[in-house]
Amino acid sequence: MTSRATGTFEVKVLPQPADAYADGATLGRLTLDKTFAGDLQGTSAGQMLTGLSPVEGSAGYVAIERFTGTLAGRRGTFIMQHLGTMQRGTPSLSVSVIPDSGSDALTGIAGTMTIVVSPGRHEYILEYTLPTAP
Repeated sequence: MTSRATGTFEVKVLPQPADAYADGATLGRLTLDKTFAGDLQGTSAGQMLTGLSPVEGSAGYVAIERFTGTLAGRRGTFIMQHLGTMQRGTPSLSVSVIPDSGSDALTGIAGTMTIVVSPGRHEYILEYTLPTAP
């Protein structure tokens, strides 16, 4: 049975120095630090790679982050994968729990996350499944 977790998160994004792999102009690398509130209680840390097009409003990013905390009273970790594109201002985003990435009481978690961004606020909706607790 699929469950739903909702809440908010704060995110700190830090650009990393340009190098031979990410020039900081068309290709970027950033670190992510998030704090989750609501049904997810905890933090995540991750990295993002970005690609910027010369066409205004067109870009892409991939990111990987590891959540550490509790979900539905169960403590553990899991990893999420982001795939985002923007085509001339129209965004598309997919965030998935990486299969078999859960640990401890979150072992076996599967799901997808929707992120809703409004001025000054980030919200999440995590649709997930977890094996029955032992």
